[in-house]
Amino acid sequence: MRRLPVYLVLDTSGSMTGEPIEQVKNGVQMLVSALRQDPYALETAYLSVIGFGNSATQLVPLTELSAFQPPGLSASGTTAFGEALQLVAERASQEVTKSSASVKGDWKPMVFIMTDGQPTDDWKKALGRFRQEKWGIVVGCAVDSADTAVLAEVCGEAVVRLNSADSGAIAAFFKWVSASISTGSQKVETSHNDVGGLSELPPPPPEIDVVGL
Repeated sequence: MRRLPVYLVLDTSGSMTGEPIEQVKNGVQMLVSALRQDPYALETAYLSVIGFGNSATQLVPLTELSAFQPPGLSASGTTAFGEALQLVAERASQEVTKSSASVKGDWKPMVFIMTDGQPTDDWKKALGRFRQEKWGIVVGCAVDSADTAVLAEVCGEAVVRLNSADSGAIAAFFKWVSASISTGSQKVETSHNDVGGLSELPPPPPEIDVVGL
């Protein structure tokens, strides 16, 4: 079976303390619950969570939806964005099955990056490693004053912004991510093509502004 790997790369720095990190935890739980209702996603989507604060950590390895357990998230420290890019590239290199002459590998991964701050490490050096992997779509979500220019270098046109970190905005983002994963799962199952652009995803709700178009 060809899997659709999905990596959620989530900012867990100190600025996410309080309601924002609680809403992110709720959002991940909501996302998983919604995807489990979708037969395409249940069949195809595999989910991983990477958090980044002082350092980046893979909190959940690539896991099928039926067995996925949302991780505990806590907010502290700086914003090791570059380390997160490096880690997701390394994990994808190990976890995603590559195609060969005799085997059809997994679909190209979907990556969703959410951050509310400025990188505090050498993210440009890590970007080179990130670009060595073959991704389907990489979506960056800037919360509040996060730097959309940085996300644009990583994600191209697929950059969106939440104008606040309140519960409604974060919930809307995760609901949209869930719908996007469902769309991606259906696309690979029915048309046998990777998801490659923002235009192939459902239109974002009013809480989400598209920055990169």
